[in-house]
Amino acid sequence: MDRKIAVIGGGAAGMMAAVWAAHAGARVTIYERNDRMGRKILSTGNGKCNFSNEVMNAGCYYGSGAACVERIYDCFGVTETKRFFQDLGMRIKDRNGYLYPASEQAATVSDVLRYEIERLRIHVCLGRLVTGIKRMRSGKQFVIETDRTEPESPCYDAVIVTCGGRAAPKTGSDGEGFAIARRLGHRIVPTVPALTALRCEESFFKQIAGVRCEADLTLYIDGTANSHVQGELQLTDYGISGIPVFQFSRVAAYALREKKQVMVQINFVPGTDTAFWKRRWKQQKTCLMEQFVTGIANKKVGLLLLKLAGIRAAERACEIANSKREKLESLFCSLMVTVRETNSYEQAQVCAGGVDFGGVTETLESISVPGLFFAGEILDIDGICGGYNLQWAWSSGAVAGSAAAGKKPSGEQDGEPVIRENGNEAITGEKTGK
Repeated sequence: MDRKIAVIGGGAAGMMAAVWAAHAGARVTIYERNDRMGRKILSTGNGKCNFSNEVMNAGCYYGSGAACVERIYDCFGVTETKRFFQDLGMRIKDRNGYLYPASEQAATVSDVLRYEIERLRIHVCLGRLVTGIKRMRSGKQFVIETDRTEPESPCYDAVIVTCGGRAAPKTGSDGEGFAIARRLGHRIVPTVPALTALRCEESFFKQIAGVRCEADLTLYIDGTANSHVQGELQLTDYGISGIPVFQFSRVAAYALREKKQVMVQINFVPGTDTAFWKRRWKQQKTCLMEQFVTGIANKKVGLLLLKLAGIRAAERACEIANSKREKLESLFCSLMVTVRETNSYEQAQVCAGGVDFGGVTETLESISVPGLFFAGEILDIDGICGGYNLQWAWSSGAVAGSAAAGKKPSGEQDGEPVIRENGNEAITGEKTGK
């Protein structure tokens, strides 16, 4: 007899879990609180949906589930993900290892999943907020409780909880899944916003808001260097943003939660050395300081650093005291800013924390409640920028969905070639195997 499975949440992990459970022969029902599935997918990758990455390992993840990543990806990894989407008709573009739909439209990803759900005749209940999961007295089946009065409550052999974390609550991820998991006996690792901007104490950010520039960033926790990243820094009227900031924002968030001092050192001139400054002071000794800083970094940044060093833009370079020269050089190479808080969950791409992996098996089934599975962001695992969080959604969804139906996911089908970008030219790559 076919197993009946309920999937709570119609996001990336939920749709994937439903598809793989149906592929394994189960009769599946998705409960989604929104009026459509996959809303959060539409905003990923600035609307282009960076859905995976060719470089994939445990070092790209945080949380109690980081050590489990490779085991899950051995079952269903990047290769299987590419084949799966190619089989659904989606062409793939490889941009230096970052994988996108060739259409460069996030809607393509959600559409092909939705079409597959329709083809498999998976029942979808839209506009249904799940408020609880009730275990039957037999201990072998479940009833789903919603915010609506149902004429009849069907029983399910397994339930897969995929209703996300707390990031982007407008898409439906408001933490309700954590409350459900907690009531069923699961420990929830405290959550914080991740992949988000950092708000700083300094008032000068309004003067450089809107600037984008390459920079080296070092995160300091209670005076000790913790993380170092390089990339395009975005300066806002309240602090710092951009991918390099996102990469260590969850570390900063947990440190702030523990009332630790969090600071970021910004190097606006990575790669320069003392010889660079000696040459510049010598070559431009007769220049006004406004001219002196022009071309070193963004002009708005240069003028701000002059002010912070106590140097007037109309002074000549040869008139600047050595102490102020050293101060200016130091500010260009190691401006320290104090982080007050992160942006809220509304502006965060993901939520760190969640259901503790100590309470689930290798197939993401609850140890204490057999037949209950978890997948996606509700679990205590979060990745860096670059398609890692969506890959976790695909992999965990496929593993949980297949396991709930009593099978393992398989990616044996041959996929089509991937479009690989080489500079400004797109070329067709060969088929890749595992």
